[in-house]
Amino acid sequence: MKTTKTLRTGFTTGACAAAAALGAARMLREQKRVAAVELWLPAGFSAAFPLHGQAFDQHSARCFVIKDAGDDPDVTNGVEVQAEVALVEADPRVCPSADEGPVQSGRIKGFGPPEVVIEGGLGIGRVTKKGLAVPVGEWAINPVPRRMIAEAVLGVFPPHASPLTPHVVISIPDGVERAQRTLNARLGILGGLSILGTTGVVTPISHRAWTDTLEVALDVALAAGLDTVVFSTGRTSEAAAQRALPLPEEAFVMMGDHVRYALEACRRRGMKNVILAVQFAKLVKIACGHDYTHAAASPLDLQRLAAWARACDLDDDTIKTIEWAGTAREIFNEASPCAAIVAERALTVARRRIPAAAVAVLLVGYDGAPPLRFGEWPG
Repeated sequence: MKTTKTLRTGFTTGACAAAAALGAARMLREQKRVAAVELWLPAGFSAAFPLHGQAFDQHSARCFVIKDAGDDPDVTNGVEVQAEVALVEADPRVCPSADEGPVQSGRIKGFGPPEVVIEGGLGIGRVTKKGLAVPVGEWAINPVPRRMIAEAVLGVFPPHASPLTPHVVISIPDGVERAQRTLNARLGILGGLSILGTTGVVTPISHRAWTDTLEVALDVALAAGLDTVVFSTGRTSEAAAQRALPLPEEAFVMMGDHVRYALEACRRRGMKNVILAVQFAKLVKIACGHDYTHAAASPLDLQRLAAWARACDLDDDTIKTIEWAGTAREIFNEASPCAAIVAERALTVARRRIPAAAVAVLLVGYDGAPPLRFGEWPG
């Protein structure tokens, strides 16, 4: 009898950073090696984290946790999330008055508990664009991970128990190289990876990684003052769109196969102009009303395309080409009148998802020719 495999969950970089900080804080206080720690997660349970690279003296301690992303590993799976904890003289700049702005310690007024200084080290990026969860100029350590790190350290060194302030530095040694395989630079996170996570747990559903990144990319576009976004289904389509459209890099958002999600995310934000940059096969799937265009979830329905061609009174040779075609690419190359038919149907589907926006299609070819344009283009 066939059984269904239960997918194994993993832990976020935020949980790993907090666990490493907890271990380092305990070693600093107890002046002895700590092999593992139990950390309470926002998901509502505790988890054990083995520690590695333990080192300590009277002034500071450090260790790292190896991230396990479970059965849905991403680019950060297997990274060493390091934490170094030291006790330092309280810096009055860490708790500025209400009228003060950014502080030189790397922390910003109102961003994180004043009893702990949390900074990034090697391999942690800095935020350079508005629209993200942390202010411009800050280390790319999101609010929930910051809270987890602070709570872990303050559980060892309670606030006001000493005139010294815990100072935590989070690092990922190969974070700069790994960040090159992410969209961090486009989102405005430069110099390394982000410390992320809202529950502490990585759920083995790769869709979530796509949609979370999509949401952030839209927020960055809005923060940049843009009212137009260009969704692409893949690198080829995106590159073609970037060559064809004179828009800032923040306007280009990779939606992958998540068509409905992307359009509805735009609708929630009131985006005025939406452009879909796709190749013909994906456009056919959008025209057929598929919410998710991955091959495993939405087959390419060429018979429906043939029916559309008949309804539009295309000639018999074109209809036969469609019926006998093995691929969408073949139809695009040999039955060019179909492009307009499919584009119009795809636009109809998209407009139902985001009726208040002007929607356009940039149909990217397979041979490097200039893309075809359909729909309502922003002036």
